Amino acid sequence: MRTRPPRKRPRQLALAAAATASLAVATALVLPQSAGAAETSPVGFGAGTTGGGSATAVTVTTLDAFKTAVTGDTAKVVKVNGLISLSGQVDIGSNTTVLGVGSSSGFTGGGLRLKKVTNVVVRNLNISKPLKPADGITVQASTKVWIDHNSFSSDLDHGKDYYDGLLDINHGSDYVTVSWNTFKDHYKGSLVGHSDNNASEDTGHLRVTYHHNWFNNVNSRIPSLRFGTGHFYDNYVVGAETAVHSRMGAQMLVENNVFRDTEVAVTTNRDSDVDGYANLTGNDLGGAATEVSQVGSFTSPPYSYTAEPASTVVASVTSGAGAGQL
Repeated sequence: MRTRPPRKRPRQLALAAAATASLAVATALVLPQSAGAAETSPVGFGAGTTGGGSATAVTVTTLDAFKTAVTGDTAKVVKVNGLISLSGQVDIGSNTTVLGVGSSSGFTGGGLRLKKVTNVVVRNLNISKPLKPADGITVQASTKVWIDHNSFSSDLDHGKDYYDGLLDINHGSDYVTVSWNTFKDHYKGSLVGHSDNNASEDTGHLRVTYHHNWFNNVNSRIPSLRFGTGHFYDNYVVGAETAVHSRMGAQMLVENNVFRDTEVAVTTNRDSDVDGYANLTGNDLGGAATEVSQVGSFTSPPYSYTAEPASTVVASVTSGAGAGQL
């Protein structure tokens, strides 16, 4: 079914954030955590991911040093100090934590690839303008991944295929949490499951949790999910054409999110021959339409979590998401 409540004139972001912040103060006692209190371990499908754990950290400032530091499967913590230009993607080994130093470290022009690895944490990085065919981060045939407190961005000055995805998860990857990130000024945000023809590899996998992310001026794929199981809660979406997209039998639980200046908040029946499923609860649609052709059966995630109400999401996310907030 498709619903389209009367559209309201969009408010300025600063006014909306201020109003919600006031409400957050009144309800602070029921918040599950302080907006700026970063988790020390992932919540959601990626729970249990430890990366390099307590391994002695190595700090790098150049691309060559970074490539060397992240190679191999031994436990390692690699700190990136400064903004590094790259072309294409750098492969990250298993049992690795990649951590940006301060608020302005990271990569531009390309990104990171997690291919056939396990137990990887990526936090506090700025990842910008990944030129096609590179994604900002690609998670491919990998398990136990935590993508947390990063700032992803490009620009909308070129065609939609000039850059690739900001964060794409595919080829049967599993047990992933994407939390407290910002995604800004991009056409294709986050694709989970790359093709309608990949059922044999993806079915039963692609379990991904997105929580407390801020999608600001991202056109679509927030996320787009095929075949898998997605939990999308406490996220803030501003300026999308189509946001959550469930397709090819995917199951999506869309819970306590806030949508502003968005045309379609959730769709299950676009672009693929087989519709997806979605279950919506507690969302503030802000006038956005929904296109839910099939209500999903995924209503209770198999992990412990506490979702804050939609009324406090804007204040929490705008003050706590992105690099520099750890």
